[in-house]
Amino acid sequence: MKQGSFFDSASSEARAQVAPLAVRMRPRTLDEFVGQEAIVGEETWLRRVIAADALSSILFFGPAGTGKTSLARIIAASTEAYFDEVSAIGGTVADLRKSLEAAQNRLAIEGNRTILFIDEIHRFSKSQQDALLHAVEDRIVVLIGATTENPYFEVNSPLVSRSRIIELDLLSDEDIKVVVSNALVDERGLAERYSATDEVITAIAHMAGGDARVALTTLELASQLADLQETETDDGLIPLTLEMVGDAMPSKQIPYDKGGDYHYDVISAFIKSMRGSDPDAAVYWLARMLHGGEDPKFIARRMMILASEDIGNADPRALLIAEAAFRSAEIIGMPECRIILSQATIYLSLAPKSNASYKAIDAALEAVRSGSEHSVPSHLRDRNRPGSDQYGPYKYPHNYCDAYVTQQYLPEAYKDRAFYEPTERGWEGKQSS
Repeated sequence: MKQGSFFDSASSEARAQVAPLAVRMRPRTLDEFVGQEAIVGEETWLRRVIAADALSSILFFGPAGTGKTSLARIIAASTEAYFDEVSAIGGTVADLRKSLEAAQNRLAIEGNRTILFIDEIHRFSKSQQDALLHAVEDRIVVLIGATTENPYFEVNSPLVSRSRIIELDLLSDEDIKVVVSNALVDERGLAERYSATDEVITAIAHMAGGDARVALTTLELASQLADLQETETDDGLIPLTLEMVGDAMPSKQIPYDKGGDYHYDVISAFIKSMRGSDPDAAVYWLARMLHGGEDPKFIARRMMILASEDIGNADPRALLIAEAAFRSAEIIGMPECRIILSQATIYLSLAPKSNASYKAIDAALEAVRSGSEHSVPSHLRDRNRPGSDQYGPYKYPHNYCDAYVTQQYLPEAYKDRAFYEPTERGWEGKQSS
């Protein structure tokens, strides 16, 4: 095994002694790796190519604490190739080119491959990512990139097309419980110095929100609090309690990125829950966004769109309520505007639904785009011009019963076309009956 800066064997032991629990407990082999069975389970592509040391360029994509860097370290420990790392934080194009030049010389002189690991690759600029392209395409390096952002949006398309995208999911509570239990007994971890009930381990798993790093950090902080208590059980172990876990991690970790996939996925779930008339789900997703620090004005703007697109004239008041919610977000702000956003969310969820207005304007726009220009019927034209006395007679609706009179308003080509087709729901249904 030949490795570069990713491992420094001379100092790794010293670093391990002071490293956080989450670092000390990184899995060393695929057999120690917990979770992600669809990716590293028996007979999966990744397990087979790691075993055969035949890796091609890959991009690991997923939330923090799901095992991206751990998989890179497992590859580093198992490959016969030279393993190098370039920092995506603070690294320059010159640094990258230096590594690529060394890889090319290594291949030409020694015939030895180089695996290049770049953590948080989305932080590289476009020029830095472009500098990688030739080396990846010609197999001068095998790229392993790790990112919490969707590579289809944040990594250059040519790099994406030359790499295999492997998406990691949040770990389940059961996976996290295995990670915590292992750390309690492993010599690299807490080495059986502490005891924890199933209730305590479950609490840590629940609070971690699918992030193994958060779970291990919480366990480590709880053990430090336990040391201060100076109490032991009959078997000489120091007990960890729910109170210690609560002090170490006072609130559940819920992943949310205001500019990434969670941002779009959660707002999508919020809109679809209101459209589906489920106020409980809608309020939950609202809470997820507010908890994650989402701009309440962004939420309220989407509510205004939904009020017209999905409710429309089935309840015309919905748009007014959504607009009031936006004004509250703009003028009052958090935390008080959360109450108004909640009220508006529930109202929009329970309101009768109609997308007739949305469909009407799209149908009319399609008619405008696809048809030739059609003249305004003469009786509708402006009368303040010479020759207007030759126009057809205009019937003034207020001169007729109920201020309504049958009259052609559409161009001749569309005179029998209905763009607006009201539903039978809410106010819209009453007007159409």
